Amino acid sequence: MADPSGFLTVQRRDRASEARDERVGNYREFYRPLPNAELVSQASRCMDCGIPFCHSGCPVNNLIPDWNNLVYREQWRTALETLHSTNNFPEFTGRICPAPCEASCTLNIDDNPVTIKTIECQIVDRGWEEGWIQPVLAAQKSGKNIAVVGSGPAGLACAQQLARAGHGVTVFEKSDRIGGLLRYGIPDFKMEKHLIDRRMRQMEAEGVTFRTGVEVGAGMSVAMLLQDYDAVVMSGGAELPRDLEVENRALEGIHFAMDFLTQQNKRVAGDPESRAAPEGTISAKDKHVVVIGGGDTGSDCIGTSNRHHAASITQLEILPMPPLHENKALTWPDWPLKLRTSSSHEEGSERDWSVLTKRAIGVDGKVAALECVRVEWVKGPDGREQMKEIAGSTFQLKADLVLLAMGFTGPRRHGLVEQSGVALDPRGNVKANVVDYKTTVQRVFSCGDMRRGQSLVVWAIREGRQCARAVDEFLMGLSELPR
Repeated sequence: MADPSGFLTVQRRDRASEARDERVGNYREFYRPLPNAELVSQASRCMDCGIPFCHSGCPVNNLIPDWNNLVYREQWRTALETLHSTNNFPEFTGRICPAPCEASCTLNIDDNPVTIKTIECQIVDRGWEEGWIQPVLAAQKSGKNIAVVGSGPAGLACAQQLARAGHGVTVFEKSDRIGGLLRYGIPDFKMEKHLIDRRMRQMEAEGVTFRTGVEVGAGMSVAMLLQDYDAVVMSGGAELPRDLEVENRALEGIHFAMDFLTQQNKRVAGDPESRAAPEGTISAKDKHVVVIGGGDTGSDCIGTSNRHHAASITQLEILPMPPLHENKALTWPDWPLKLRTSSSHEEGSERDWSVLTKRAIGVDGKVAALECVRVEWVKGPDGREQMKEIAGSTFQLKADLVLLAMGFTGPRRHGLVEQSGVALDPRGNVKANVVDYKTTVQRVFSCGDMRRGQSLVVWAIREGRQCARAVDEFLMGLSELPR
């Protein structure tokens, strides 16, 4: 235990951020790291619990009490090694993971968890600054070659682990840059993309080959991969967005959230408008924006719209407003359902709950308003919650731009999934278990959102690591890679 009385004498403190007016004028990250002395003090709050619930709360099973103790003792390099032993990319999770570990922290029983996410992020950032993070080269080559299709966090974690086991690894990405939704779905103000490029350089030095602009299932067939490689890993993500099936859906100005976010990320990367938005610019400037969907993607749309200087922003959610605080006796240490206000919400937006969109109203072919109705959720005969419209509650909401951020229904079927011939589970995801990650097609594996459905970056990293071990074991008969 770092400091037996730390949790009693030190108050929780987290990273500060730039003022709203400063940060909405650019797309840079706006959280500022804690001074080292303050970070050491925050690490002292860790109780090193006999049962570290943070371990089970963290999908990659980070050794959180261990590196908290090491930070407290200022053994930074050992803390970095401990962190990397379970997580390939802590600079990603330290920025965009919602920190289920903090929800599971024993100190969260009274709403004062250890600042685990901040400590994690600053350990790895210091590692890069000090030059401690170098390529990890395999002792010997196996002679086996693996194709990883998809370069999101699952694919990257899988590829890095396999390369370190001595295999030849090629990552195929249909987009023009590596990173998947990390690259084009996460705004730069949450995670700047030079972080991905830096890891790419490390992975290339470790022997990973990256091929962008290659869509497996279109320009390259799955059969070709199976002919040229000893195993294929499908890690293409869950990219099929949930659509809004209402009257006048085809009006100009109604777009999927990812189309909007991808365009802006390409602009920030320096692409000309013709390349960033080949099918037409989606701009929120001076517009009344309505974001449908209350999750992280919707929040990202709000933050981006604020930087476009929208006239107004309203976020709609079909579910009821969650409670301000969870009932700890019922939920802890599990991830709680409660009202969460992101930095993007704080920058300016209205939120409304229990609202169902009925139809879009257009003028000259462009969306001008949404007709909505309020709903209530009642238990049906089978005990399940059912949605019921409230009579007389119909209203209109002015809307020049509507962004659909209602989640994803699974991987895109056309192309890779159809051509591979793999079986799907009842939810439409690629069928594979979490023991061997094998699909129903010989030598084809799957991990990440393509296998489990829309999820968190930290779950993708976990599955990528576990899938790499399964592939290594399949090819070599045994594996020394960690699970």
